[in-house]
Amino acid sequence: MIRVLALILWAAPAMAEPLDAAAFAAYVTGRTLVFAARDGSVAGVEAYGPDRSVTWSSVPGQCQQGRWFAQGGQICFAYDGDPLPKCWVVSRTAGGLQAVSTGGTMLVEAQEADTPLVCPSPDLLS
Repeated sequence: MIRVLALILWAAPAMAEPLDAAAFAAYVTGRTLVFAARDGSVAGVEAYGPDRSVTWSSVPGQCQQGRWFAQGGQICFAYDGDPLPKCWVVSRTAGGLQAVSTGGTMLVEAQEADTPLVCPSPDLLS
């Protein structure tokens, strides 16, 4: 019985309706969110600007700048220096956002970040 309940609870977030661009923007704009993998390990932190700009960091102090856009029922991210956009089906669950990539990777919102991202200026790295 416990296994069945655990399976239902794990599967329930996957049944949520995908967010469209307006709902995604309303939820993320002005926020910085921490995302985790299924095993609970932190995958990265992303800050969302008011103009669909994003800053992603999977390693503290290393950031990628980009923009998000909606395409075919997915939310896609185009990062500077990366020619291929990363697209996800994003849903809102009781615990926050859940994102499943076109490759099958699932990330869940772990929390809202306590502090803003710290990204050194490229000029400071040379």
